[in-house]
Amino acid sequence: MFKRFYPDIYIDSAYDIDFKGMYNAGYRGIIFDIDNTLVEHGAPVTDRCRQLFAQLRDMGYRTCIISNNKEPRVKPLALAVDSDYVSKAGKPSPDNYVRAMEIMGTDRSNTFFVGDQIFTDVWGANRAGIKSILVKPIDKHEEIQIILKRRLEWIVLHFYNRYNKKKHND
Repeated sequence: MFKRFYPDIYIDSAYDIDFKGMYNAGYRGIIFDIDNTLVEHGAPVTDRCRQLFAQLRDMGYRTCIISNNKEPRVKPLALAVDSDYVSKAGKPSPDNYVRAMEIMGTDRSNTFFVGDQIFTDVWGANRAGIKSILVKPIDKHEEIQIILKRRLEWIVLHFYNRYNKKKHND
């Protein structure tokens, strides 16, 4: 029932991903969410974020930030890290995940997505047919509508963890 929402990978932080290992496995494009994935909700770009994107470029990755936020939020951050972007993405619709791949010149086989929300980020990536990586939110202080979604996400993660435990024990 919940499998459509399961991420392929669940990890603490976008900054903990083995990007070199993913590159060696053939991945060339990364689609990122912004808020609570790369920086705290509403925060400007950080040095840590700039350094990450510089390292990704040096490895040979193309990047695209997709966000449901409007362009005034997305564009400055994307420009600061020298990334392509799509604002007002309408996640979880897969349309702008596909658009991001077109912008980067990648496809479903060599692109993965990184985000902090199951019902927008991960579900959209899964619907687009790309590998999804769920990260824990950077900031625990969130708007009420996100807090309510997080409670529902906890249920999905409970079954996801049970599913993974069972899969590894079989």
